[in-house]
Amino acid sequence: MTDNTENSRYEVVVVGGGAAGLSAALVLGRARRRTLVVDAGEPRNVPSAHMQGYLSRDGMSPAEFLAVGREEIARYGVELVRDRVVDTDRDGEGFTARLAGGRTVRARQLVIATGLKDELPQVPGLAERFGRDVVHCPYCHGWEVRDRPTGVLATSPLSVHQALMVTQWSKDVRLFLHEMRASELTDDDLRRLAAAGVEVVPGAVAALVVTDDRLTGVRLAAGTVHDREVLYAAPRAVPRNDLLVKLGAELRETPFGSYPVIDERGLTTVPGLWAAGNASGFAEQVINAASRGYRAGAAINGELLMADLDGSAPKGRGELRDQPRRTRR
Repeated sequence: MTDNTENSRYEVVVVGGGAAGLSAALVLGRARRRTLVVDAGEPRNVPSAHMQGYLSRDGMSPAEFLAVGREEIARYGVELVRDRVVDTDRDGEGFTARLAGGRTVRARQLVIATGLKDELPQVPGLAERFGRDVVHCPYCHGWEVRDRPTGVLATSPLSVHQALMVTQWSKDVRLFLHEMRASELTDDDLRRLAAAGVEVVPGAVAALVVTDDRLTGVRLAAGTVHDREVLYAAPRAVPRNDLLVKLGAELRETPFGSYPVIDERGLTTVPGLWAAGNASGFAEQVINAASRGYRAGAAINGELLMADLDGSAPKGRGELRDQPRRTRR
């Protein structure tokens, strides 16, 4: 997998061109580091028409956000290729990465910003409306669908918490137990749901009712239809952690999947291997992912600088050079 041509060698390769990857690349480009971003073009938020909660970018489309980010990193000489990293290896003190297109590149430091993918509940009609009137996050979509008849599709005990949170944006909320049994609800769950005014509906959801390209109802397997205009459905998060596993990064198990053990900067347990954005944790919104990328980029620049200085410094204790005396006139 080794290619020693100048065009294949970079100081940093960033795998993933979302908010985290582009933010790391921006910092590194401005620090004059030769950086390559490899992006497969599969952003997690592609179904969404807009993103929210990013100060100064609230309501911006994800596609526009990424396009602006690509333009910004190009100003500082960062390269971006539309490709996929299919294999990685340690190579001495650095890394090699083989791309699907056949190219092999080498990096002193490697940033994994591949994010995660969503596996949606298997309800007929749900996937087609995801990101529109089927949503997953009240902080991302709650304002836009406020005060409308709302349902929450229960796929795990965490769905109870989601239903309670949704009442901040709508007072007409029904929790469809779907993949939960009523016996799984704790006394605290029942007390809080009642206090929040959430109606609990037993039974599996069979399909969505759509009229004139609008969600108008939720049909249960028993045939009953509940009028709803919005449905919250939490996808199963699947971390894209194959490269981290291949390189031997230690993982931690969470209710949302396996994520790398990292320090506060994003460094994994493998020297020179970094994780940012949703590759480092489930709950990173776009603004958090960008922050994680920035922090990793700045830390990587410092790591490279110190490594270069240590490599070129003379052995033993350093001494201050004598400074020439200035003659006073």
